[in-house]
Amino acid sequence: MLDRGNEFFMEEALREARKALEEGEVPVGAVVVHGGEIIGRAHNQRERLKDPTAHAEMVALTQAASALDNWRLTGATLYATLEPCAMCAGALVLARVDRLVFATADPKAGACGSLFDIVRDPRLNHRLDVETGVCEAEAASLLRDFFRSRRGSERGEVPKRL
Repeated sequence: MLDRGNEFFMEEALREARKALEEGEVPVGAVVVHGGEIIGRAHNQRERLKDPTAHAEMVALTQAASALDNWRLTGATLYATLEPCAMCAGALVLARVDRLVFATADPKAGACGSLFDIVRDPRLNHRLDVETGVCEAEAASLLRDFFRSRRGSERGEVPKRL
């Protein structure tokens, strides 16, 4: 039997992040796993859909709920290449996801330990187990290169091919 641990599923999330990059989106990807199988996968699509809620995590959660025909995602793990924001962290709590694994922290908008810790707030009716740092170097590099490229093009420089 294949070992389908954290690295395997994070690689799938990274595959989604690379799709976002190809589309000119912030390179963030997410997959939802239930019973050892991926039941939701997505990448950021805010620019393409013109939708502020089209974060990778939100789209993947919607797919997962559809796959289970249930908004309660008890027993599920969400793998994300970037620490979820407040909106996505709130959705994880509301969906009753059991576990969150993310690659790299987001010190500017992270709501799972950086700025806030919504997913482990004892005042809420549900809390998630959280693991960080899985495939961190690759996820951080994708984001760093993307934003470096964007800053260069804003100054009139020719963006580097990513």
